[in-house]
Amino acid sequence: MPAVPPRPSRAPGAPPLPDQAPRSPSAVAAWLDAERPAARPGIWRYGYRPKEVPERLAPVTVVGMLVPLLLAIGAWSLWRSGYVPYKQVPLRMFTPNDWWEAASVATPRQVEGRTVTLPGWDALMIYDGVFFAVLVLAVGVLGSWRAIVRHYVGRMPQPGRALVAALLALLALSLVFPDAFPGVGWSPVPVVDPLLSLTVLLTDSYDLMASSLFTNTLYTVVTLLVLWPFARLGAWWPYAKGLLAARRASSAPDAPVPGDPAPVRPRSQWPALRDAGQHEAAELLTAEVAGGRMNDVDCVRVEHVFAEGARSGVAPGAFRDTVLSRGGAAWTHPSGARDLPRRTARHDLLAGQVRIGRWVAAERAPQPYHDAGAALGPDVLGTSLLAVGPSGSGKTRTLVEPVTEALALQALTGRCAVVAVSAAGSPLGADDAFDVIVRIGDPSSVHDLDPYAESDDPDEAAAILAEALVGDLDTVGAQGAATALAQLLGPFRAVHGRFPSLPELRELLEGEERSLSPLREALAASGNDVMRRELEARVRQTGTPGDAGRTLADRLALLNRPVFADFFGGGGPSRPFSLRAVAHHPLRVRIDLPERGHEEAGRVITRLVLAQFHAVAREGRRAHFACLVLDDATGAVTAESVRRIQRLRSQNAGVLLALRTLGDVPEALHGPLYGAVGCRMAFCGVTTWDGSRFAQTWGTEWVETTEVAKHTVFADQPMTRAIHALRKLVTGKAVTTDAVTVRQVERERWSASELAHTVPPGHAVLSLTTVEGEHAPPLLVNLRD
Repeated sequence: MPAVPPRPSRAPGAPPLPDQAPRSPSAVAAWLDAERPAARPGIWRYGYRPKEVPERLAPVTVVGMLVPLLLAIGAWSLWRSGYVPYKQVPLRMFTPNDWWEAASVATPRQVEGRTVTLPGWDALMIYDGVFFAVLVLAVGVLGSWRAIVRHYVGRMPQPGRALVAALLALLALSLVFPDAFPGVGWSPVPVVDPLLSLTVLLTDSYDLMASSLFTNTLYTVVTLLVLWPFARLGAWWPYAKGLLAARRASSAPDAPVPGDPAPVRPRSQWPALRDAGQHEAAELLTAEVAGGRMNDVDCVRVEHVFAEGARSGVAPGAFRDTVLSRGGAAWTHPSGARDLPRRTARHDLLAGQVRIGRWVAAERAPQPYHDAGAALGPDVLGTSLLAVGPSGSGKTRTLVEPVTEALALQALTGRCAVVAVSAAGSPLGADDAFDVIVRIGDPSSVHDLDPYAESDDPDEAAAILAEALVGDLDTVGAQGAATALAQLLGPFRAVHGRFPSLPELRELLEGEERSLSPLREALAASGNDVMRRELEARVRQTGTPGDAGRTLADRLALLNRPVFADFFGGGGPSRPFSLRAVAHHPLRVRIDLPERGHEEAGRVITRLVLAQFHAVAREGRRAHFACLVLDDATGAVTAESVRRIQRLRSQNAGVLLALRTLGDVPEALHGPLYGAVGCRMAFCGVTTWDGSRFAQTWGTEWVETTEVAKHTVFADQPMTRAIHALRKLVTGKAVTTDAVTVRQVERERWSASELAHTVPPGHAVLSLTTVEGEHAPPLLVNLRD
């Protein structure tokens, strides 16, 4: 009869699993297969190896282990020698009086009518065993023997751990059964004899002691009980199972070993696709990676599409067909770009991180952060980041540019949309790295910024414009300004089907009759009484005390300059661009602020972009992360923007705000701003005033301090005074004694003075919070490494 064939180890049609991960044939494959262990927030995960710091026991701990043992040996010696007074009194309290001689405390005597004529001897033996057990238990508990032995033996690798545990077990057995070990001359500890004596007293007979079956069983049970803790200490059973499994594997290499984990494919072979049955697509992508025809952006983009398709229930056939037809170029970004023209920072797109430096191994830093790479990603940018540092401290070079570059790369994978607002005269990144570039005031600009963010709601458009124009003013209420604008935008849209351009809006705010009269007549002719009443209400308020229209018109004059004539819907050749597209597509947008004397206009534009971003970020359920980067947030922080920044975390969006000083933010908003953002970064050179805000936000921590006070020793005896005088003559110092005080004190994590004066150049102090709520304390980062 032919032999039964072995059970196949894989499904039919599936390629065989390799016994071990093959060597990566390309740099991209090596990058894919690199380990990225879970780490605390802000740690660069690519190639991260958590440092295992060996825990050393203090000498006091070892002494605390030995002192109870020595005391127990002394107590046992005194007990056996009979030097412990009244040691037999408890025994007499729990045993019959006729077991003992009347003239002695605990001298056994013969008892007539019993098979066991001297039960007192057996009672003494049991009494010694109970006292010995109490001593062993006290030594183990008071000396922490279990924890200390596990500390030293439990961390040993096999087979050393099992061997050391076996030697300790032999030592324990030699104390219980010394006759079984040749050359051992000590007496057995009271373990077996008390058990035999207890059996004699309970049965009132010596028959069981004469039975070899009973004694051998008793010896076996005692031996197993002695070996059991050492077997657990040495992990004998798991080690034995491992040896047996290895032997079976060597004897039958093709047979699967029960209980062993299945071989794990490297990531460069697309195991997720194979597990989903996409073997053809996985083989093609594996060949693309091995042949160097895919980069990191392609790999992450394909993984992202596959994961999104699995979540949304897209048919697997469509994914397979697209991969087979286009290979690594499948689902390329609409711009056609598969990488940035130039990279200036280190990126790990699988983890979504960009490396900005290295955590300094300072005393206050937790051990996992010591010399680990510092990185940022959407998980922390989703809580928004505030960076404060003077000009030249490196905010743009070491933070803003790497983060913008990382977000642009992730946009190519379909996982992110980025809007970067460059400071005047310093554009962020190369032009080829962005899909849309809006150069306000530059005639060569291809795109124009829609001031209304493509909104069709007059109230929403009015709120955006009011925040941009007067959001930083305390004299004008944002709600009143939004109402004034809505009273003009609504009627104008009802008549013309569009919102007014900024010059037209300025004329309406100033109450020009040549602009209001045609609008009023058109509304009356169309019978739109609602919008006509809105317009009449605005006309009645024009010029009254507290009217926001004049202030709005003055601010609009900043954007109604000849250099901006073709922008903001002015009818120029530039194509209008709405920031609302960021909510629907993974776009890369850069907005360059105007130069040469238009600083105030630039601040208005920054507030406009920030207000529009907040408005579009809350639209719908967006799969990709959206981030706004402000290289210079001077004048952009308002009371309304602070409230909206707090909501971005739940909207899968975030902002990065860079400030030269907190003086660019109204003082009343300092506390709310620090509370609204989850990540805070103080660069070198901040003032003590700015540092005090960071110190208050980061709070305090409990630290252990040791104070040593030296007190002069004054001797009373003549001999002691002579010795002290001689010692002072030889050493030149008076005889003193040290008074050591150890206490817990509450200390600032970083004081204002430390932030202002101890942060080295090229460094910053950074604290992080993830969208899941994990925290990283404020730690020093070397931005040059």
